Amino acid sequence: MPRRAILIVNAKSRSGASQCDMAIERLKAHGIEPVHLECNRREDLSPLIVKHAQDVDCAIVGGGDGTLNAAAFGVIEAGLPLGILPLGTANDLARTLGIPLGLDEAARVIAGGHTRNIDLGIVNGEPFFNVASIGLSAELAQQLTRDIKRRYGRLGYAMVALKVLAQAKPFRATIVSDEGSVRVRTLQIAVGNGRFYGGGNAVEKDAAIDDQHLDLYSLEFRRAWKLAFLARSFRIGEHGAWREVRAIRAREFDIRTRKPRSINADGEIVTKTPAHFSIKPCAVTVFAP
Repeated sequence: MPRRAILIVNAKSRSGASQCDMAIERLKAHGIEPVHLECNRREDLSPLIVKHAQDVDCAIVGGGDGTLNAAAFGVIEAGLPLGILPLGTANDLARTLGIPLGLDEAARVIAGGHTRNIDLGIVNGEPFFNVASIGLSAELAQQLTRDIKRRYGRLGYAMVALKVLAQAKPFRATIVSDEGSVRVRTLQIAVGNGRFYGGGNAVEKDAAIDDQHLDLYSLEFRRAWKLAFLARSFRIGEHGAWREVRAIRAREFDIRTRKPRSINADGEIVTKTPAHFSIKPCAVTVFAP
């Protein structure tokens, strides 16, 4: 059981500002002494963890998937297990790991001390736990402002998604894997490391965050409105069965586009194409049920 922990809460996450004091209280109630550190920029999060690593048993991060993403390299370098307090909007990494969304229950998981080693996806040197994508999701991430997240929560995702779909146009890309090279005309290419993304959609029905593989899908529809028919398939990860959806499993991918396109990793725009995707197996130790 961890006794002393770095605690970093994203005050800009949907419920972070109001729940920081409660997080400290619940961790103390479960026998953990948190060392609360302020962090105002996501790029400072990993260095902050490394700086204070010698004084603690673990690093606990409260926020959404983008905040956890920013902590990935820090906990790896520091050699610390990661405790997760799901305070974001989608909380897909918590879903993948079976971590309860309630603050007290999540703190109880950390106090329980059970750990699990999970894979980390890498795109152009940037980490992702859940999914990194080009196309619709990147456009959604660019339009889904912090104000919309705070005001509408998960409903905000649906509102912005409808707007993005209405304006969506296919783009051309080349996908290279150990299966060879293929040119596609697609609305979105997504590369998944974990199981869930987008508030509970499954990357692929058999995907796991410790299977040491990446799961890619490409939405090769001419009309974006046809995606409405796939809603249930996306929820359970069976979209690969559709003729218009290309699905590939591999450890590495290269994706090239005619012009640079933004890449969304765990809800944050982190890089552009051309992109190299790879995986670091069992790279991060997390507290999980």
